Amino acid sequence: METYSSKIDRIDGNSRLPKYRQVINTILEEINQELFKPGDRIPSINETSEEYYLSRDTVEKAYKELSLRGIISSIPGKGFYVNGNLEIAKLKVLVIFDKLTTHNKVIYNALVKTLGNKASVNFNVHQYDFKYFEDTVLDNLGTYDYYVVMPHFYDFRYDVCQILKKVPANKLLILDKKPKALTNNYACVYQDYSKDLEKALFSALDLLQKYRKIYLVYPKSIQYPREIRVGFRNFCHDADIDYDLISSTENIIPQKGEAFLIMEEPDIINMIKKGRKQKLEIGKDLGIISYNDNPMNEIVENGITALSTDHYKMGQTAADMILHKKRQKVKNPFYLVRRNSL
Repeated sequence: METYSSKIDRIDGNSRLPKYRQVINTILEEINQELFKPGDRIPSINETSEEYYLSRDTVEKAYKELSLRGIISSIPGKGFYVNGNLEIAKLKVLVIFDKLTTHNKVIYNALVKTLGNKASVNFNVHQYDFKYFEDTVLDNLGTYDYYVVMPHFYDFRYDVCQILKKVPANKLLILDKKPKALTNNYACVYQDYSKDLEKALFSALDLLQKYRKIYLVYPKSIQYPREIRVGFRNFCHDADIDYDLISSTENIIPQKGEAFLIMEEPDIINMIKKGRKQKLEIGKDLGIISYNDNPMNEIVENGITALSTDHYKMGQTAADMILHKKRQKVKNPFYLVRRNSL
């Protein structure tokens, strides 16, 4: 049985992470690195408190949590020892999404399912609140093995990058967007919004050519990537199709020979109602394309054509990168789903 030797050496007085949590994380990391092995004695509460100028209450709080989690045990009169047969190799993953949507739920569920029992996952949503995003990241630095972040803000702001740079590159995995301003060697599963959309629309050119004008319904109140507008414009210019951008279908009366690429489900329903009122046959007189696919698109109006990334695949790929410690930048599949609305 190994006797105590000082190993805790990473208590940062300037960190936003509580000191008791730093003690916990350091001991867990050193057990995982086999610096402390089952049966080894770890520093006592007094030893750790005196050597690192921590209050006894702080160290006691850390050791109490480690004991409750079954990591260490106290032997009266002898000290604290690492338990045998530990299962602490389970990865700790923090997921931070921009918002909770149907598509993000698919990504999250695929991530969790693929990780299985090899990881524990905590979930947060920043809802475009930068201060909340900042606090969530900074308050949890050093607590998790991986930080899976969907950092969508209307602009990929400089201050967002500054926060992400504080996460060690080997622990950061960004989803859905590859930020150019972030240059360190992080992992990423991303969409190439502009080129993906342009390519997918060209794959539907045989259907779109029967329409004289295409509208992109791009809401101002929801923070979709601007590259979507770029890809849409590029396609229309190259295909020589008249187009326009609108923020809502509310004040639009659809005309025969028009098609609408729509971002939000309520606008799709609204356009279907308006088309019926105008006695326009959907898929012939009036075209509707959904941006992002969902189960509703399979059954409404005998099927709504969709342009979509593979959200389940994104979650699977992210989990695989975590499990195998890959630091790649992987482009997620994007495709056209042909149905009767075009």
